[in-house]
Amino acid sequence: MPALALDIGTYSIKALSGKPGKSVTVEKVAEVFNTTGLALPTDDASMDKMAALIDAVINDYNLPRSDVRLALPESVVSSKVIEIPPLSDAELASAINWQAEQHIPIPPEELSLEYQVLFRPQKNDKTPMRVLLVGARKQMIERFVAVFHAIGIEPSLVETQGIALMRSLQFDRTDPNTLVVNLGASSMDILMVYAGEFQFAISHMNGGQLLTRALEQSVGLDAQQAEQYKRTYGLDESQFQGKLSAALLPAVNMLVSELKKSVQFFVNQHPQETVQRVVLAGGTAALPGLVQHVTKELGTEVLVAAPFTGIEANIPENINHASMAICMGLLMREL
Repeated sequence: MPALALDIGTYSIKALSGKPGKSVTVEKVAEVFNTTGLALPTDDASMDKMAALIDAVINDYNLPRSDVRLALPESVVSSKVIEIPPLSDAELASAINWQAEQHIPIPPEELSLEYQVLFRPQKNDKTPMRVLLVGARKQMIERFVAVFHAIGIEPSLVETQGIALMRSLQFDRTDPNTLVVNLGASSMDILMVYAGEFQFAISHMNGGQLLTRALEQSVGLDAQQAEQYKRTYGLDESQFQGKLSAALLPAVNMLVSELKKSVQFFVNQHPQETVQRVVLAGGTAALPGLVQHVTKELGTEVLVAAPFTGIEANIPENINHASMAICMGLLMREL
C-alpha cells in the first residue's frame, strides 16, 4: 500500500508518495507554494487554511490518504544526545523522564518525548550508553495533527525533519564526519554526524528568504522578481555585472558564519577530529554558486543531497531534488 510523506515548509509543501521501507519506490512527486506562509498552524484560522491547502494538494495530485508521514521543523523540537551508565530497556524506560527533565527545556507536563538508544556497550563494559532524546510541546503536536484530522487523515508517523533527513542520507559508521545543513526558506538547521551517529542539532531562524530580502533591498526588485533572480543567477558573478552576487554575499556569509561556529563547536568537543564533509539539503541548497562558495569558506568537501540516486522515478523537471530529502527519509522509515 502506498504511503505519503509530507514536508511542510514556510515557502512550499513537498509531497512524495510510493512504496515505503528500505527499498523505496517513488510514484508521485509534488511541490506546491505554501499560501499560508506557515510551517505549523498558530491558531484556529491558520489551522483551517492549512487543512484546506493540504486537502487540495492531495486531491489535485491524487495522492494517498493512508500511511501519511509528517516531519516537525527542527526549530520547534529539542534534540539532545545524553551519556548515561548502561541500562536495560526496562531501566531506561523508568529513568528517561527524569533524564529529560535535566536536558530538555520543556516543563514535564507539557512534554511529548521520544528517545532512541544510539549506542549500548557490551555486558561488563563500563562505557556510557548514548541516548538521543527528542522533545516537543504536546499542544503544538496536537495542533499540527488536528490539521490532518480535519481532512479525515490519521497520520501514521510524526518525526523531526533532522531525523528524516539523516535517514535519507543513509549514514553508517565508516562515513566521514559530516555537517548536514538543511537550508529552508525561513530557517537553517545544522546537524552534526560523527561516526555515522547524530551528535547535535542547531536551528537558526534565517534561510533563503534572507537572501531574497537582500536582493529586494539592494537591487530594488519586488519579492517575486528577487526570488526568481536568486534561484536563476545566485552567486554567479558573470551576471548583471556581478551586482546580484555582490548583493547576496553578505547574507550568504551570515549563514556561512553559523556553519563555521558549528564546526568549531564540534572540534571543541572532539579536539582530535575535523569536519570532513558538508552536505547541503533544502530548497536553498540549489542556489547557483553556493557549493563553490561554502567549499572555499570552510575548506572542505561540499555536496548537495541527491535523494533520488539509484531510484527509478519520473521526477518532474521543476522539482529541486535537494528539497525532497526529508520526504524521502520519511518514506524510508520502516514502521
